[in-house]
Amino acid sequence: MIEPLSIHHKLDSHADTQFPDVHQDIFSKNVFGFWIYLMTDCILFATLFATYAVLHKETFGGPSSKELFSLSLVFAETMILLFSSITCGLGMLAALQNKKNQVLGWFLISFLLGGAFIGLELHEFHQLVQEGHRWTESAFLSGFFTLVGTHGLHVSIGLLWMAVVMIQLFFNGITSTTFRRLVIFSLFWHFLDLIWIFIFTFVYLMGVI
Repeated sequence: MIEPLSIHHKLDSHADTQFPDVHQDIFSKNVFGFWIYLMTDCILFATLFATYAVLHKETFGGPSSKELFSLSLVFAETMILLFSSITCGLGMLAALQNKKNQVLGWFLISFLLGGAFIGLELHEFHQLVQEGHRWTESAFLSGFFTLVGTHGLHVSIGLLWMAVVMIQLFFNGITSTTFRRLVIFSLFWHFLDLIWIFIFTFVYLMGVI
């Protein structure tokens, strides 16, 4: 009998150490529960976007977004985060092929790119503060710092999460448990990438035009 096309690996007596069934792990209750969490995060960011939309013209006599934003810096941030999402996806493809070292390599690149993104974002915030444009200066800047800062906080948490998953993967290899955690993390990372695309378009690009 020809078996259905699936990913197999040698099994031992411990179920948790077997190579994961991709269909079972992707559609597990844990992953479904995480999708629900992402929906709640969508509501959070939708609220912050709506708040910024209302406040972005309330400059209190201070500079507007057109005067403050540097598209070259933000474009660099965007490319870095997009590439980190691509390397994260390549890491998941390597996980499906049970290539532990490749998974660690791709996720290490994602980690470094995510760290670079946070570094550039902190540089942007520091530059604004140094020029006297703090979040308390106007409603516009309050909305800006809150929206972009919340995304940056999520990315920082994602970097910590990624480091923990990489450590677990290094010591335990690709098991049903570590694979499921990789799936959940990748959903979170791609979600942050999508949110940033909206921030880049709605806050920076439209703010400069």
